[in-house]
Amino acid sequence: MRIGIFGTGGMADALGTQWARAGHELRVAGRRTGGWDEVAAFADVLLLAIPAAAIGEVLAKAGPLAGKVLVDCTNDPALTGTPVASRIVTEAHVVKAFNLAHVDVWRMTPPVFDGRPLSVPLCGDDPSALDAVSTLVRDIGAKPVLAGGLDRAALLEATAAFVIGLWFAGEDAQAILTPMA
Repeated sequence: MRIGIFGTGGMADALGTQWARAGHELRVAGRRTGGWDEVAAFADVLLLAIPAAAIGEVLAKAGPLAGKVLVDCTNDPALTGTPVASRIVTEAHVVKAFNLAHVDVWRMTPPVFDGRPLSVPLCGDDPSALDAVSTLVRDIGAKPVLAGGLDRAALLEATAAFVIGLWFAGEDAQAILTPMA
């Protein structure tokens, strides 16, 4: 796949490195590098790995995204009450994914815990976009989990806020989800 990455931080580096290893072709745009529109024109799939507050500005600079897949891995630490995914105004097919794990998890090759691959919930409305993102999830050694339409992305964002808060408090957030016997 041709993947464009909006952002140059940890998530962009971790996921981009994994996808490059899997043989995907990548291009990256960032605040210092610019080229949002060039990366958008190149890519079939775009990773939105920027601060939530910059989404509107970056998408405006990226230009038309009709027919492209836009993967939203952002979380808004301010928790304004309006989900990040619902604030994305674009003609692209948005899929919420990759927002529940710390950046270091995405550097693992593969991300496996106690012999189980990491499950990555995906929320989106377009079946072909969900297929494309499912492929990217599998390419890093994780398991895609279809979690409903984009209207459910707010649940992923709330879950991230809750679980990340527990991690920072020193709790074992994984232990709150008991395995089925």
